Amino acid sequence: MTFVLASASPRRLELLAQIGLTPDRVVPADIDESPRRAELPAAYAERMAREKCAQIGRQCSAERVLAADTAVAAGRRILGKPADAAAARRCLGLLSGRRHRVIGAVALATPGPAASGRAAGPAAEPAAEPARIAVRVVQSTVTFKRLHPDEIDRYIESGEWRDKAGGYAIQGRAAIFVRRLSGSYSNVVGLPLFETWSLLEGAG
Repeated sequence: MTFVLASASPRRLELLAQIGLTPDRVVPADIDESPRRAELPAAYAERMAREKCAQIGRQCSAERVLAADTAVAAGRRILGKPADAAAARRCLGLLSGRRHRVIGAVALATPGPAASGRAAGPAAEPAAEPARIAVRVVQSTVTFKRLHPDEIDRYIESGEWRDKAGGYAIQGRAAIFVRRLSGSYSNVVGLPLFETWSLLEGAG
């Protein structure tokens, strides 16, 4: 399966490698990731994945492009990547003793007949839009135990919260915070593997 990955996330590369997939190239998307006013978490994750896919799909119009996004939601509130330790502390305080959702969206752009005849790569003549973008949205539910302030302090000191939606990594030290998980584990890490494989396999 040949494709371009529109993400610089090392976690997504590791997850793809877990199922025997390696992208031909990694071309990170650069889009505005600010939520829109009153935008719901699932709609936000889907829009982010679609916009990343479309942006890199225009650059690499003769290739399949895979993009993804992960949103952590406490109710209707989207918890993004904390800007600093204080923001990470607020995220963990909000998640402590509560159930939250992790919404993952994965998108695959496939070239049309005209685009597939062009030379591949960013230097190729861009198409107006990829011929088709298919999106799958997945939801997992995670329940945290009640966190003691000392536990939050130690986690903040570890630095593991950096560049993590919701301020934690389930595959790291935060695993001990999780009382219950319903749904896809790989989705919580950063990429729903069943849906990703299905999209790529369906594209041929």
